[in-house]
Amino acid sequence: MPEDEKDTANWEKHEEAIEKFIQVIAKNMNLYGITPSIGRLYGVLYFAENPMTLDDMREALSMSKTSMSTGVRSLSDMKMVESTFRKGVRKDLYQSEEDWYKSFTSLFGIKWRQQTETNIEETQETIEKLEKMYNDTMDESLKEKIKNDIEKLEYAKNYYEWLMSFIRVVESGEIFKYIPKK
Repeated sequence: MPEDEKDTANWEKHEEAIEKFIQVIAKNMNLYGITPSIGRLYGVLYFAENPMTLDDMREALSMSKTSMSTGVRSLSDMKMVESTFRKGVRKDLYQSEEDWYKSFTSLFGIKWRQQTETNIEETQETIEKLEKMYNDTMDESLKEKIKNDIEKLEYAKNYYEWLMSFIRVVESGEIFKYIPKK
């Protein structure tokens, strides 16, 4: 199509629509502890027709190259971006992981596993401290309180262990047996 026949108005509307959706992606990434700027970076990579260099990303987002590098590293750690190679291009190229199901299961596992493991450890340590106090005191009302608190902590520990099972189901992809991908 000759340049003078280009539908400029609809190209601009298209760009606005994509930019608006990239903002939605950025806002939703907050749920996973990802900053909006890194979420926008992912959105730009997702909609890019070709892999991008850090310079391309910096230009597209008006952010520093250092910020782009940090953002790409974070997204790469979460398996949402991968480096790629194109013959004749000397700079590092990056592209988004387009399988959002894979990204979610990886990100969910990374974020939830660490916190849940910490919660299990903290719960067990608290139970052990309370058991020692229980054995060291003669105060019957304190013993009763400790006993009730240990029951609550055991319940919490059971929940965290169940959550670890759920995390394993998500990470392994087994979740898709129960809730199929669309």
